[in-house]
Amino acid sequence: MNMLLLDKIVNAVLYEGYILYPYRPSSRKNQQRFTFGRVYPQEYSTAQDGAEPFVMQTECLARIRAGTPVLKASVRFLHPMAREVGLVPAAKLESTDSEPSFQILSELQVDGQLFQTWQEAVEREVKPCPLTLNALSTRRVSFPFCFPASQVMEPVCDEHDCKVGMIRRRQEAIEGVVEVSAMPVETEIFKITVRILNQTPMPLLEMNDQAAVIMRTFASTHTILSLEEGEFISLTDPPPACRQASEGCENSGTWPVLVGEEERGECDTMLSSPIILSDYPQIAPESSGDLFDGTEIDEILTLRIMTMTDEEKSEMRLVDEHARRLLERTELMNGDHLLKMHGVMRANRSFDENIFGTSKRLEGVSVDECYLQAGSLVLIRPKARADAIDMMLAGKTAVIEAVEQDAEGNIHLALVLRDDPGKDLGLMRQPGHRFFYRLDEIQPLQEAK
Repeated sequence: MNMLLLDKIVNAVLYEGYILYPYRPSSRKNQQRFTFGRVYPQEYSTAQDGAEPFVMQTECLARIRAGTPVLKASVRFLHPMAREVGLVPAAKLESTDSEPSFQILSELQVDGQLFQTWQEAVEREVKPCPLTLNALSTRRVSFPFCFPASQVMEPVCDEHDCKVGMIRRRQEAIEGVVEVSAMPVETEIFKITVRILNQTPMPLLEMNDQAAVIMRTFASTHTILSLEEGEFISLTDPPPACRQASEGCENSGTWPVLVGEEERGECDTMLSSPIILSDYPQIAPESSGDLFDGTEIDEILTLRIMTMTDEEKSEMRLVDEHARRLLERTELMNGDHLLKMHGVMRANRSFDENIFGTSKRLEGVSVDECYLQAGSLVLIRPKARADAIDMMLAGKTAVIEAVEQDAEGNIHLALVLRDDPGKDLGLMRQPGHRFFYRLDEIQPLQEAK
């Protein structure tokens, strides 16, 4: 098994949704995080009539070979940690009390530096001991685990090294159990079941406090399974002989896929993720690193970060180490790397845009007594169409990249937005930054670029 490949994919799953664009605590979007792979306290789940799950279950199939097949399991999740910024009365600042009076604030400004209340997380891993499938077929084996509560106080000092506030990082204790079993379903075929249960006590008075609930929730929970002397069977595309058995697998809040090098036919590892993936998922080689917000495209997020104001970047930099590294990586990105993110041709072959003979490029065209050519500026005036792109581009200033005539004699202008951070990509005729409009959908501008 290629462990480097596995670690990249697992880390991407673990931190998906950890912090969302625009990567600042003040953004409302970041008030609802840790949205994937939640396993809630059982008492809370019961109070919600099961609407919020307290158990995550993975079931998959494995074929044994000669020898004694051994199953190894690993459960990973994020343990939320509250980072609270606050004021402490002057009389208490020099106190040695472990828990001085504390007034929590959303943010605290000290000598131009911003400190904000935020929810961080600590990676947790539970690794049950390896077991043979034969041993697991006779009984379900339980592995209880517990991570204790913690609290750390850190002073906030001004430029004169005087304490003016405090940062408190605290975690609630969490506990649960991992249950593992295996049942033979056909000759040489076992159905493996892994259940993750959250048994963290939930105080009755905090049942309606979502922040308190999240502090006791397993976030971004997923399972990694590996098998010696055996191989896993794809549930996404099972062989015909195993289709009925695969349909009997019940997965709750997660979906198992094969992980490894597909070309080598590796089938000894399964990743069961709350994010539905295909077999043999890969991180695109053009990706520069985690962006945490999978609802967006890497290129779009990178360009948005590049266009942030200095004030917005300053706030992002102070969120935590994950946000700081993301910002620094983006600021150091060169044009070649950005172009790779836009897309690559996997096959090394030339491509002629006019291969179908449907259009030809013109030197220019006259509109309202103005001669327009590549480099001329126009205003976009789309005709009434039910098109969201047209609605967003209406009134925008654009640069003509080309004047083209189609096979029917109609003339179109290839336009690139003047204020598009990815304008250079549009001028290189890359898709996504280049738009086509008819002559009656633009207004010429006298100035030229």
